[in-house]
Amino acid sequence: MIETRRVETSPGMAFDVSVGGPLGADLVLMLHGFGVSRFLWNAQIAALAGAGFFAAAPNQRGYAAGARPDPGDFAKYRIDCLIDDALDIAARLGYGGRRFHLAGHDWGASLAWEIADRSPERLASLTILSRPHPLAFACALASPDSEQALRSRHHKWFLDPGAGAEILAEDAKWLRTRLKANGLPAEAIEAHLSVIGNPAAMEAALAWYRARGVRHRPVGPIKVPTLYIWGDADDTVGRLAAEGTAAFIAAAYRFEVLRGVGHYAPDQVPDQVSALLLAHLARHPA
Repeated sequence: MIETRRVETSPGMAFDVSVGGPLGADLVLMLHGFGVSRFLWNAQIAALAGAGFFAAAPNQRGYAAGARPDPGDFAKYRIDCLIDDALDIAARLGYGGRRFHLAGHDWGASLAWEIADRSPERLASLTILSRPHPLAFACALASPDSEQALRSRHHKWFLDPGAGAEILAEDAKWLRTRLKANGLPAEAIEAHLSVIGNPAAMEAALAWYRARGVRHRPVGPIKVPTLYIWGDADDTVGRLAAEGTAAFIAAAYRFEVLRGVGHYAPDQVPDQVSALLLAHLARHPA
């Protein structure tokens, strides 16, 4: 059974977190990306809880109405703040001094790569969906033989001040169309739009992109056992970046390609994702 827990990490920062399983069991913290919400992980929470884990998936900064600083203040949406949120949520759930398993999708995967690089001692395992290692992504963007720049063209559009209104125009037509094209069922689309389908949440979600102008040190080789799941129909990540990720892992590594699967695998093929995740955790217990 999935429950919603309100987790306050500091005054004015209260996150709604989907949880399942016995509190005190090994934690699996799951971070969503752009255009979706904590509900992306519903099937995985149920599967993890059934296997005896304690699973937690928060609506992240800006997505959670109780943790939404002014989206015009980009300093409040820089990556260090987002990373701190994830670690603070783990601590408030009672895992501040314990290793845990971390999974991330899209922007959540970007945070997960960073956490694994900065604090490998905190993690028993890392599971990444869609988003390649940042250096593999950079190599693909720079390659003249890659279509990655075309796949990532929406990043530039999201910097436009009018992008939020355009995304939400005509009952969020752009976002609905994209989610549907990536194989999400109608009920999943409605669940995500219940979180992000309003101007306040959308502007906060876009602030993640708009705050990226500040340079930070590059992510190095990852020293945490890593599972990377990529759908070969992902419209935002090409094969060059996905396959190139292996060069930047200095630990046990498994690369799983889901044939015909798009960008949002946990919603599109939940059983496959859950099975891969559970097998990975079994290989690398906390």
